[in-house]
Amino acid sequence: MLKERVLSAIVLIMLVLCALFLFTPFYFALALGLVATLGVWEWTQFSRFKQPLARLCIAAFLGAFIFLWLFTEGDYLNAGRVFESYLPLLLINSIGWWMLALLLVVTYPLSAKYWGKNKPLQLLFAFSILIPFIAAVLRLRLENYTQAPYQGLFLLLYVFVLVWAADSGAYFAGRAFGKHKLAPNVSPGKTWEGVVGGLITAVILACAFIYLSRETLLGNREMMGFISLSVATVAISILGDLTESMFKREAGIKDSSQLIPGHGGVLDRIDSLTAAVPFFTYFYFFVL
Repeated sequence: MLKERVLSAIVLIMLVLCALFLFTPFYFALALGLVATLGVWEWTQFSRFKQPLARLCIAAFLGAFIFLWLFTEGDYLNAGRVFESYLPLLLINSIGWWMLALLLVVTYPLSAKYWGKNKPLQLLFAFSILIPFIAAVLRLRLENYTQAPYQGLFLLLYVFVLVWAADSGAYFAGRAFGKHKLAPNVSPGKTWEGVVGGLITAVILACAFIYLSRETLLGNREMMGFISLSVATVAISILGDLTESMFKREAGIKDSSQLIPGHGGVLDRIDSLTAAVPFFTYFYFFVL
């Protein structure tokens, strides 16, 4: 099991690095469209669609919608910016969704009586999570792309590393000091001590990145505002993890799928990022 998990992780890392460093904006956008399509296919389990054909049709419909939209953009750079004119609305929708998700998580399992058996509502949840995520990833990746092709890549990697490092910090702090459960009805293993560990890791990492590349990360933004945003991004990433755990618990499943041997499904790997990336993108570009 451990060997399978390690091999899968190596393959995943290689695929992500290839997509980030080698793909043009057009192919990068197509790769994200594939990730979203697989995510919807997995989400149909949460919505209690049992028939494989129904799950396939729903995923294919949304996938066709995304890919046809991308293919209407003939220019390789504009294809990556397909959602940009809608970006503020999509990101505000995402923030509104995560505020609602916080309420659902805090009040679970009582909240499940309103959405647990409502398939259209749960598919709307999927849209509110995955589409803003795609749009935000593309916006970060394509920041100042024509003048400095790797500036956006650095920004995007910063958010990824921030969330992943904070998750590790939370894990070790929780193992060492965890006593007070964060959300026992949703994810019994998470503790408040782990949250504090993750937030401290975020502060340290943000300061380190600013020291190494202040101009690339900050531009004309205030340092304290950026550090505060980084800490808030980690906090919202924890909510992303808890929200997927809530949906899986309600559906009675352990993993979103078995697409990634030893790791579960696509949603299991990006649950924290689906909350963190849109949140960071909105406040980085439109508030700071």
